[in-house]
Amino acid sequence: METFNTVITAYDDGDIDTNRTSNPHLNDMIASRYSRRQALMGGMSAATAAVFGGALLSACSGVDAIPLTIVAGSSGQTTSGKLVTLTGTVAGGSARNSSWSQTGGPPVTLTGANSNVATFIAPSVSANATLTFQFTAIPESGNAVNSVATVVIAPAVLGFTAVPKSLADIVTVPTGYTATVLYRLGDPIASGVSAFANDGTDTNFAQRAGDHHDGLTFFGLAATGTTPDPTSNTRGVLALNHENITAAYLHTAGQTSVGGARPEAEAIKEIECHGVSVIEVAQTGGTWSYVQSSSLNRRITPLTPMAFNGPVRGNAILRTVFSPTGVAGRGTINNCANGTMPWNTYLTNEENWAGYFRRSTGDVVARGGATSKVNVSLARYGIPEGRAGNNNWATVVPADATSTNFSKWNITVNPTAAADGTGDFRNEAFQYGWVVEIDPFDPASTPRKRTALGRMNHEGCQIGRTIAGVRPAFYMGDDAQNEYIYKFVSTAVWSAADAAITNRLAIGDKYLDAGTLYVARFNADGSGTWLPLVFGTGPLTAGNAAYAFADQADVLVNARLAADALGATRMDRPEWTAVNPATGEMYATLTNNSSRTAAAVDPANPRAYNDPRTTGGSTNGNANGHIIRLRETGDTSEATSFTWDIYGFGAGSDLDATNINLSGLDATNDFSSPDGLWFGLPTNITGTSTPLMWIETDDGAFVDQTNCMLLASIPGIVGDGGTRSVTSTLGGATNTVTTRIGKTPGTTLRRFLVGPKECEITGIHSTPDGKSLFVNIQHPGENGTAASITSNWPANQSGTAAAGSRPRSATIVITKADGGVIGI
Repeated sequence: METFNTVITAYDDGDIDTNRTSNPHLNDMIASRYSRRQALMGGMSAATAAVFGGALLSACSGVDAIPLTIVAGSSGQTTSGKLVTLTGTVAGGSARNSSWSQTGGPPVTLTGANSNVATFIAPSVSANATLTFQFTAIPESGNAVNSVATVVIAPAVLGFTAVPKSLADIVTVPTGYTATVLYRLGDPIASGVSAFANDGTDTNFAQRAGDHHDGLTFFGLAATGTTPDPTSNTRGVLALNHENITAAYLHTAGQTSVGGARPEAEAIKEIECHGVSVIEVAQTGGTWSYVQSSSLNRRITPLTPMAFNGPVRGNAILRTVFSPTGVAGRGTINNCANGTMPWNTYLTNEENWAGYFRRSTGDVVARGGATSKVNVSLARYGIPEGRAGNNNWATVVPADATSTNFSKWNITVNPTAAADGTGDFRNEAFQYGWVVEIDPFDPASTPRKRTALGRMNHEGCQIGRTIAGVRPAFYMGDDAQNEYIYKFVSTAVWSAADAAITNRLAIGDKYLDAGTLYVARFNADGSGTWLPLVFGTGPLTAGNAAYAFADQADVLVNARLAADALGATRMDRPEWTAVNPATGEMYATLTNNSSRTAAAVDPANPRAYNDPRTTGGSTNGNANGHIIRLRETGDTSEATSFTWDIYGFGAGSDLDATNINLSGLDATNDFSSPDGLWFGLPTNITGTSTPLMWIETDDGAFVDQTNCMLLASIPGIVGDGGTRSVTSTLGGATNTVTTRIGKTPGTTLRRFLVGPKECEITGIHSTPDGKSLFVNIQHPGENGTAASITSNWPANQSGTAAAGSRPRSATIVITKADGGVIGI
């Protein structure tokens, strides 16, 4: 998800290609549009009865539609999510009593119904809907008098002015919004832990916020106690990933080495800065803060005990000196995107884990030569011999000679150890690359690695719509060049009662430990097929020439090799997945692919080009990425086929509109390298009827014009556009393919936020009411050093930063001045 440079070992961030197959590639484009002005307030009739005062209607004709006030006897129009005020008056005097009641249209909750002024929130609608209300008043003298008010509600529109591109060192949000820093690298999460000095001297990151904040989820917390409350908007638990580190700022003067070995204190700090945070947060007086002393707070790091569940549990490939039975392990690392389960657990996903392992020259021979199965597997997952491992942790000589906290990062075979792996860490790399389930409400629980979901560079793992009696699906991307999109369909059918079970990890066992893993093949005609990764099916047998699969555990451990054999479509770095809560359609970000060539374009990945930059040189391949979407056949998660198109293509608005800027992006919505992706929750207006989709970027091609950003969109549906021929010219080769592009997004896609210098925008979730939006700002100032700081964020977010303030990854919370729902 990021570009990371370390003094010791470069971090590849998935921007590598270990897929040597010739499997086809595929890709498509944009979403549907709603004009932000299509639902502006209409005209109003005059008052219809003498007992009522003159009519008053505030038109919402601007981009940021204002609340509607309508007087009895009048009519008006607004959009979903807006506050509507109904006002009734009695001419020339007061009334003994007055009230409002709804007489037609989608039902709403009236606040102040037994008075002359009532309010409601315009309901979510997919097409214009008419609501009618009756005002009844009994004057001090005389009979009751009635009058009717009519309000036409149009679908939701984006309700903010686009934020311009920016290279400033600050988080910028639209007028009317506020971004507040909530939880930063180094913040203490236990009583008695000192405040963060931020000068490289801090220790004990097992009780502090980690680095490189990434995927996150807000879980509502009951007003008292430590139990879930999915309706809570003011108290909750945040679970968030810490993907990586900016080592230059963690230590006093950056990383050091002594005689070729890393200092133990530095290495343990770096290790503890990875993993996951679980923290309690609360809103008091409109202000959010985290609760340092909460009993729910905990850090999960690369040294935290883990349990393996599913078909690979106990398999010989998981055996190590630490776990001779292959049922347990230590730690999770390079946690990128996430998943939020309806039974109130958190899925964290291990992405670029392979780079952390040391493998000495000669290990290939020690494991039986290049054609042995284990060497084929290690090569396919990007762990060649002759590498030191990110940060050189394996070189540490611990003060405690019995500690294996550092030797676990060395997977080189020890020739004197047992051949079954129980005497060294030759199999440690196979303990990583999994989806990990965490119970955020039980600090004593052991996270479980869900092996049925396959082993890869996991990005997101998002569950689709849950429907009673239907087996749910979980959608995943494998973030590396030319890798695949997967889904897992559970054996268990969904039961809504499971969302309230207190043994949450047991519910995870039910849905995540048994089922079928599939990989996607995108066809040129807009159809697609889910190919089952099931041992004994097609080429997934012991007779497969490229790799002889032994059993289902072997298929799951080597999901990439299985997908290769099945002929899945190689994609442009699949990252986050998101499911439209109204339609069930799945969206996936394909962030970029520098190895895409003109000769290798295909309908689902149709662009290969040169993108010139004014600074830093040009970028090649699919430099700006795109967002693909699919709709399951029959709209069921159990389907084995689908249709697809491409919602949107990343591009600068200055690039060729014929073959590069295929989505017609302009200065208000052009973007590059889509990464994070999330739909509003169905508990508020942004997740119903016409849901709001949020897009976060991790850019390397657009950085000459702007820092990374967050965009809001209201997408349409698969097939709302058409086909288009795209010609790619790169490296002297030219190739034309026909792809499927969604409807041009236009004003239904708009830039909402721009981050500080050198950051990535990643991780997003909200309170159930959609009025507080949590977003992560990752690695600001990542290209600097302790001696040459390139960002002062977040110290400068609310004013001038103190001289020498080091940048810190952080979670921010965004609220709206009028207290409304974010984005509309």
